[in-house]
Amino acid sequence: MSILAWLVVGFVAGGLARRITGSRKRGCLATIAVGIIGAFVGGALYRLATGSDSTAFDELDLGSVLVALLGSIVFLLVLDAIRPRSRR
Repeated sequence: MSILAWLVVGFVAGGLARRITGSRKRGCLATIAVGIIGAFVGGALYRLATGSDSTAFDELDLGSVLVALLGSIVFLLVLDAIRPRSRR
């Protein structure tokens, strides 16, 4: 997958995951970073769940976005769990 495709998948997955989890708003670069990290987490979870070592999600398609979205949701939930709550 090209760098541009990684950025697009990262932005879409990170933005959707932020909305789904209700996580605080981040900037564009942070959203892309969450999505890209989520893609790695989602890919690892997919490989653990299926036992497959295929490269099925190396292209820009709906499956890649869904795997990245799942990983981004998991990543944001972990971040929210370990981050101390602010007092307001």
